[in-house]
Amino acid sequence: MGRKVKKIRRAHRRPSLAILSRKKTLYSTRRLIEAAKARSFRTRVIDVLRCNLALESGNPRLYHKGKEVRGIGVALPRIGASVTAVGLSVARQLEAMGVPLINCASAIARSRDKLAALQQLAAAGVRIPRTVLARGGGEVAELVAQVGGLPAILKLIQGTQGVGVMIAHSVAEVESILGTLWDLGQEILLQEFVSESRGRDIRALVVGDRVVGAMRREARRGEFRSNLHRGGFGTAVELPADYAEAAVRAARVVGLDVAGVDLLESSEGPKVVELNSSPGFEGLERATGLDIAGEIVAFAAQVAEGARRAMAL
Repeated sequence: MGRKVKKIRRAHRRPSLAILSRKKTLYSTRRLIEAAKARSFRTRVIDVLRCNLALESGNPRLYHKGKEVRGIGVALPRIGASVTAVGLSVARQLEAMGVPLINCASAIARSRDKLAALQQLAAAGVRIPRTVLARGGGEVAELVAQVGGLPAILKLIQGTQGVGVMIAHSVAEVESILGTLWDLGQEILLQEFVSESRGRDIRALVVGDRVVGAMRREARRGEFRSNLHRGGFGTAVELPADYAEAAVRAARVVGLDVAGVDLLESSEGPKVVELNSSPGFEGLERATGLDIAGEIVAFAAQVAEGARRAMAL
C-alpha cells in the first residue's frame, strides 16, 4: 500500500505540459509529445476549437471536450493562422488561470500582424527591409521609390507560408496588384526587394535567449519565395554572431519565447523580415539533424519549474 502511495505522489509531482494544437498527428506536435515523454513530462493536447471558456470573477475555467482542464504546469500554444482568434481566446483564458505560456497571447497577436511586428522592430532599432503600408493614398511611383525602387515585394498584412506574397517588376504591376487587393478590402505592405537575398532567406529558431538551429532556405527554380511549403529546400547553416543576435533580439522585442525568425542576407547585414510564433520545425530538424523539439520542451520545463518555485514562496 505504501509503495502505491509513493508512486501516485511521484506521478503527481511530474510536470504537466499542455500543447494547444488541432491534431496530435501533426509533425511538430508529435515531436513535442515524444520529447516531453522522454523528459518525464505528462502531456495533454488541447484542440482550441473544442474548448469552452467559463468566465467568473476570480474563478476562470477552461473546459476541453466537456471536461475541466486542471493541473497544467505550462502551456505551449501551437496556434495555426486559420484559428488565430479562437486560439488567442484560449491562451488568454489559461493566462487568467495563472498558467505560464511559452509565447503569451499578446506576443502571438503581434507576430500575426506583420505591420505591428515590423513597427515594433523598427522602433527598437532592429534592421528590417524598408516597408510602406499602402492604403490607397499617394502616387504608386512615390510608394515604390520609398522602398528603394523596383522590383518590389507586396504582402498581405496577415499571411503565412508565402501565401499573399507577390513580386512586381513595374509600376503598372504594382498598381494592378494594389488596385485589385484594395477593392477586396485588403491592406497591403509594399516592401524593399533585397536583391542579394533573391530566392533565399535564413530561418533561425529562437528558444529563450539563443538560436537552437538555423537553415538557409532556397526557392525552387522559377519561384522567388523560399518557403518550404512553396517547394523550397533547406540546408543547415552556422549563423554568424550578428545574425544570431538579430534573431534573438527580434524575438525578444516582440515578446516571443519561441520563434521562427526569417532573415534576409543583405549587403548591410541581416534584415529581419518576419517572425512566426508557431514555427514548424520538420524541415529544420531534417536539415540539421538537431532535436529542436527537445530544446523547446527543455525550455518549457524551466518555465514550469520557475513558476512552481514562485508559487511555493
